[in-house]
Amino acid sequence: MSLFTAVFDETDAGQRLDAVLPLLYPALSRAAWAKLCESGAVSVNEKPVPKSYRVVCGDRLQAEIPEPVPDKAEAQNIPLDVVYEDEWLLVVNKPRGIVVHPAAGHADGTLVNALLYHCQGKLSGINGVLRPGIVHRLDKDTSGLLIVAKTDEAHRHLAEQISVHSFTRRYRAIVWGHFKEKAFTVDAPIARSPKDRQRMAVVEGGRQAITHVEVQREFKEHSLLRLTLETGRTHQIRVHMQYMGHPVLGDPVYAAKRPDFGLQGQCLHAEYIAFSHPADGRTVELTAPLPPYFQALVDKFSR
Repeated sequence: MSLFTAVFDETDAGQRLDAVLPLLYPALSRAAWAKLCESGAVSVNEKPVPKSYRVVCGDRLQAEIPEPVPDKAEAQNIPLDVVYEDEWLLVVNKPRGIVVHPAAGHADGTLVNALLYHCQGKLSGINGVLRPGIVHRLDKDTSGLLIVAKTDEAHRHLAEQISVHSFTRRYRAIVWGHFKEKAFTVDAPIARSPKDRQRMAVVEGGRQAITHVEVQREFKEHSLLRLTLETGRTHQIRVHMQYMGHPVLGDPVYAAKRPDFGLQGQCLHAEYIAFSHPADGRTVELTAPLPPYFQALVDKFSR
């Protein structure tokens, strides 16, 4: 990540920000600059601004320029915990701390790099060369089950199941506090936060997001939850739990002001998936046990 600064002069005044920026920094296209504005990486006079901002003479620009993203992902011999595999698809148990696909700041060492090596490049191409086979994603520090398509046909079939909510994804989480109800549903729309474009939030007019919640155990200050996604928005569980006043333990974004018990990321694990196999329609159900760090916290809080 590098910092680009500039001061706009009278020749820039009155123009849209995303029209001026490519002239000042032509290495990035107008579309790329627009995305940076949407992410909150571009500030004018120390305040994030939208791409449509009209420049004023004397405005001071600051922009965080990400490292270049590779043109394509390369195969790397990185160990995988494969839970299920056949000629159509595979399911891996992703450890926390690994990014799913290459992006700015994570050019290699990702799950996709490992998948390309394991599958010898035989992955669905629907999502492009940086996300081959990726049907759905998990955050870097969320562990658990993730399905990968080897063929385009399998990818389309699985993506359709997710779209119509027939693909089951169930998680476990430790969150702060206790709940009055032992089972409930959070139905609250999610979009980028208008206050911080690098975060998601419950926002009126956002995309519908539904999470079904079951309280499994209560500890002194925390609760162990089982959560089932009906939709799959970015950071959905993490955002919904913060919205309820019970952020996920260790979440560096949505519980940053609370103790993290030495965790390196949120205490969130994708423990179960169920789907219809794209080849013959049979139901496939798979589970992944709680990772050691998660189980250790459960044991500690149970004493």
